[in-house]
Amino acid sequence: MKTFLCFLVLSFLCSAHARVFDVKDFGATGDGVAFDTAAIQKALDACDAAGGGVVRFPPGVYLSRPLALHSAMTMDLEAGATLLASTNQNDFMKTPGDWLKARGSDFVPFISGRDLKDIRLTGGGTIDGSGGAWWPEAEKARERVPGYTLPRPNLVVLERCRNVRLDNITLQNSPKYHFVPDQCEDVVVSNVTILSPADAANTDGIDPGDSRDVLITRCHIDTGDDNVAIKAGHREPGRQFASDDILVTDCVFLHGHGMSIGSETLGGVGNVTVSNCVFCGTENGLRIKSQRGKGGLVENIVYEDIRMTNVDPAVTFTCYYTGSSAKDRVQNPVARENPGQAAQGATPVYRDILVRHLTATCERGAGIINGLPDSLISNVDFDDVTISAASGMKIENAAGIHLKNVQLTIKAGAPFILKNAQLEK
Repeated sequence: MKTFLCFLVLSFLCSAHARVFDVKDFGATGDGVAFDTAAIQKALDACDAAGGGVVRFPPGVYLSRPLALHSAMTMDLEAGATLLASTNQNDFMKTPGDWLKARGSDFVPFISGRDLKDIRLTGGGTIDGSGGAWWPEAEKARERVPGYTLPRPNLVVLERCRNVRLDNITLQNSPKYHFVPDQCEDVVVSNVTILSPADAANTDGIDPGDSRDVLITRCHIDTGDDNVAIKAGHREPGRQFASDDILVTDCVFLHGHGMSIGSETLGGVGNVTVSNCVFCGTENGLRIKSQRGKGGLVENIVYEDIRMTNVDPAVTFTCYYTGSSAKDRVQNPVARENPGQAAQGATPVYRDILVRHLTATCERGAGIINGLPDSLISNVDFDDVTISAASGMKIENAAGIHLKNVQLTIKAGAPFILKNAQLEK
């Protein structure tokens, strides 16, 4: 993968010859009381003016409003250093006002960068988004309208950047998503811990969008929504897949909504491998989710060497995603179309999916494979799969579901419940 090439580029930034800009030399106090925004941004800007280097955060708590990164820069948060976001919602609005009436575009992320290259966040420290100031209202909104995401800022967003590395750092308590590489290339996320409460609405861990050559490895993700969500909301000229060549490996997912693709798949998602990952207590395990109007081609997906305990369920591939969580107190009804609709450019298409060497215990159902009458989920291979669950796997509107060395241990009912679907052994 091209992502490995970024190690060579980024290693230069951490060499003994890289210039170091200590935020305390620019006036930061690190006392967690006074705002250090101006001092930190001065250090970031000075690093940029010098042609790149390392911006160092010694141990301390650095209270800040939003910050902007530059190219050829390492943000080095040393162990014991916390970059803490303001709890004032207006600090994140382009035009201060009533944040509960704002749109998503009205907010800026806590940490952002656009059209950059050679970016690294590292050092053993923590970036904390002070999400407790945002989550209660978001949960109220979700209870009123299941599946609704109250607009809020994300924690770290990089747009159209190349050669990005996050390693040995903790991201926690984001108001919404924690790390969003959008339209990026050559991204490595390694040894990163991402934490938020299990009931914190929409606190996704890592959401690559319209990005390619992405490696996510040895990460520990415990959140209130998707642990990882690969998205493709826009078609990229000259590319079959807006999100392409993505590897997720050796990760641990605790609370959260699993390893997801979607719900935006309009631009296409292809060539994704998820391997040697552990799921414990997640809502959903392996999930592909989309719907008419947001759908596109999802193809060449491999899941292998996966271990799951108390997930709900192990597999969810659905073209009827409504945005609501299975554990929402109020559920969105699933709009089911009896007649097939003519396939259009925004119709989900899932095909060529391999699940092998998977073991799982499920609180309720073993899984769901749910295509459309006019867009069957096709060519899904299960090889060496063992699932123990209360009920079987529901498969509807699917063709070419191949089973090899598959064992479903079900407490009640049939192991597979089929409707307009074919199983091949």
